[in-house]
This record gives sequence, C-alpha cells and structure tokens, in this order.
Amino acid sequence: MPFAPAARISVAPLLALALALSGCAASGTADDSGASAAPEGAESSATTGHAVRQPRANAPFDYQLGGAYDPPDGVRTVIRDRTAAPDPDPGIYNICYINAYQTQPDAVAWWQKNHPDLLLRDTDGASVVDEDWAEPLLDISTDDRRDRLAGIVGDWIDGCADRGFDAVEADNLDSYLRSDGLLDREEAAAFARLLAERAHRAGVAIGQKNAAEMTGVRDGIGFDFAVAEECARYEECDAYADAYDDKVLVIEYRRADLTVACREWGDRLSIVLRDRDVVPAGEPGHVNARC
Repeated sequence: MPFAPAARISVAPLLALALALSGCAASGTADDSGASAAPEGAESSATTGHAVRQPRANAPFDYQLGGAYDPPDGVRTVIRDRTAAPDPDPGIYNICYINAYQTQPDAVAWWQKNHPDLLLRDTDGASVVDEDWAEPLLDISTDDRRDRLAGIVGDWIDGCADRGFDAVEADNLDSYLRSDGLLDREEAAAFARLLAERAHRAGVAIGQKNAAEMTGVRDGIGFDFAVAEECARYEECDAYADAYDDKVLVIEYRRADLTVACREWGDRLSIVLRDRDVVPAGEPGHVNARC
C-alpha cells in the first residue's frame, strides 16, 4: 500500500537481531506450487541458495495495486494484488501483493468472526488500528500466533504461486512501529522468516516491503529483493540498494521525488511514479511515469 509513515526512524545497527537470525536457512511448507519458464527481465537466484527467480535490477516496472491493466510498453515487472484479475501476464515478472501484517479494511469482519484472537488488542481489549489505512494490526507477539498467522498468510502465498506469480511482497513489515509498543522488530522479523520459508517452498521469491532499518538482517530472514516506497524522498534508497544488489523496486508519489530518484538511482534501480491511490489506467487521477 502507499506508505504513510507515522514516524521515520533512522537506519541503525541491529546486532542483536542479526545474531538471533544468523545461520537461518529458508525452508517451509506449501499446499500448491507454481513453476513456469523464467520470464524476460528475471534472473535465478545464485547467491541466496533458493531455487526461485528474482526480478532483474533496473528492469522497468509498474505498481498496480488499485486494479490490473495492460502494462505500459517496455514494462518487464508488475506488482498486483493477490485478488487481482486476470491471471499474471506471460512473459513478464509478476509479483503478488499480500497484506501480511495488517488486515485489509474489507476483511476485518472475516478476521473478527474466524480469528478474533489473532487481531492485536490493547490493554482495554480494543483492536489496534493503523489509522492511516483503517487496517487493524495482526498479533505476531508469540510463537503460537505467528505460526497460526503463517498458516493463513501461507495459503495466500501458495495461491499466488499456483496462479503463476513469480514472487510475493509481504506488506506492513514495519507495522510494529504502529503497535503502540505492543510489538517489536524481532517479532516482525521472526514472522517474516516464516513467510520467506513458505514462499521458497512454494517456489516463489519474496520481497522486503519498506522498513529500511531491517535491511541489515535480510539474510537471516531470507528476503530476495526489496520494494521501497518513497526511498528517494526519505533518503533511504542506498540502504536497500546495498542490501539487495540493486534488486529494488522504487515507488515515488511526488514528481519532485521521481526527479531525485532518477538522477541518483535511475541507472541502477527500478523506479516508477504513481498516484497515491494507485488507480488503474484510464481512471481519473491515474499517474504513471518512469525515468
């Protein structure tokens, strides 16, 4: 989702977290798998040890969370919601968006009915909500809850793989910053590792979404690439580029920030300018530009 930060935090050393996650190889379970010929604009992983295809650095891409449409000419990578129709486009690299750490607003009733104990609640029993997007946070505070949530989100990952997506991006990794202190960075990383294991078992890559301060522990988690909203605006692109060997998909929402991103990173990273509502092509307010 478009990034609306409640607070910016600096990229700091994460020695304790890195030690806790070091040496963790990615593995997991999947109910379905999806394998297809490697699309143009993708490359196989040779460094992470995972038999998954990764997006190619600096390949033109589009960010279509508000609805699917024909990719603009030259686009080789597309991100779409897991519920989007039609199925992924053949011949390009397709990434499946999953809201892994928070609920979609239209899914709140489902969570309340089926898994009320997996919604994060404060000391008064009220659901903790990301007010910018009206999304209740999921409770990743214990091993048991993380395992149960990984089963639910893992089914979504399997569904993406089964439909032919090449990768998933798990959004709201940084939701702990909006948890009123009820969640922490280590719990977010532990849940991310479960999702990475599940994705790799399903044969798809998985991208880190935002949270530049966690790039230092990518190897312990198992992320393969990064999706970074407004990294030029907040001067964070270098952290992602260094951690992911330039396999970084950048979304900016202001033309001035696109100008900066293209000037400083246009020859290395994949960059797109989108409107904050990411509306489909042809609808009022649609904005779509590249370097």
